[in-house]
Formats: sequence, C-alpha cells, structure tokens
Amino acid sequence: MRVVRPLLVAAVATVSLATAGAPAMADDPVDVAVLTLGSLGGPAAAVGDVLTATVAAGTTADFATAAGGSTGIKCAQSSFTSSVVDNPVAPGVATESTTDQRFASCTANIFGVTRVNSVTVNNTPFQTTVDSTGVVTVSGTPELPIKTTLSLGTILGSVTCVYTATNGSITGSVVNDNNSINFVDQPFTKSAGPITCPGSGFFTASYSPVLDTTVEGSPAVFTN
Repeated sequence: MRVVRPLLVAAVATVSLATAGAPAMADDPVDVAVLTLGSLGGPAAAVGDVLTATVAAGTTADFATAAGGSTGIKCAQSSFTSSVVDNPVAPGVATESTTDQRFASCTANIFGVTRVNSVTVNNTPFQTTVDSTGVVTVSGTPELPIKTTLSLGTILGSVTCVYTATNGSITGSVVNDNNSINFVDQPFTKSAGPITCPGSGFFTASYSPVLDTTVEGSPAVFTN
C-alpha cells in the first residue's frame, strides 16, 4: 500500500504537466452564408432584404440581333430589384425573387427602326438562384415566362415586338471584385410581332455594384 500512493501522485502530476503543455483546441469555424454583406465571410444577408443594382458605369444593357453582334438595341439605363428568399450556409444555393427590371435611355441601330419607345419586362417576379460557384439563374415558368416587350418606332409607324427567354431562363455570373452580376448573349426568341421585329435577341449586361438597400449604408453583396 505504501508503494501505490506515490505512484498515483506521480501519475496525476504527469497528466497535469502534459495537459498544461497541450495547445488549446481552436474554436469551431463560424458558418458563412452564401450571400454576405460588406465582405467575403461577412454578416449574412437576411431573408426579406432588398437587393438592387444598376448597369455598370460606362456600359449599356444590350439586346443584339445576333450573338456577339453590334446591331440591336442599347440601353444606357437599366436596373433590377430582388428580395432574399433563402440564404443558406455556403457552399449552397441562395434564392431570391426578382421583382422588377427596368430599361431606359435606349437607342437602336436596326434597319428601319427610328427610335425605341420603351423596353418592358413582363411577368415578374422571377425566381433567381445564386450558388456558391457564382452562377446566377433567373427562371420563369411555362405559364409566366421571362418576357420582354419592345415598342419600336419605324418608318411605317410604331410596332410591338415580344420576346421570351429561349431556354426558359437566363444565366449569369457573379464577380466579387466589383460586386457585379454579368449576363452575356442570353438568347431570346420572338413570340409576337411583325416581320419588322428581329427574329431573335441576345441579352448582355453587367450590373454593378449589387447592394443591400435594406441595411443602413447599403453594403455591397458578396457571394461565398
């Protein structure tokens, strides 16, 4: 019995010294949402927050008659408004509802077209998803497709041209460096209008910066 007690004391002392020298366990990593405000890994955009953006300075929102072409309609002013529906932890897919998209100050260089009276986006809201890889998808439904109506002045009078998203949706990409959403040559097909209207359209635009206007100071939105 006299031998056991010193051994127990020595064992306890050894464990205590080992524990004292061991590094502290790091805290568990904090969950980061797909959409954050002000920086990568920043606070999450809340459900219900309103996100807005205008066409990037020095650029136009374009509807070309051919992919990569220069003939068509250019709008110096364009904007969109979305609200956050779901913003899960990254990596994941955030969901928004695009409630409004507008175009103004538009000109055309299409043969026979003398002016652009208006460009109107129909059937909003559209479901919009943003995934952690930066892919943005804006989708309509068979009953309410993504539709754009152009009112154009021609040498024979005004005509109305209606276009719907060829694939039922359009796809863009996020760039965090300038908080932009970019669409390139997204195809639309004419669904109504006379022969004066081009048979198809290809939408290209860069919206930057995307801002959360619900939060004080309207911080920029980042995708994680």
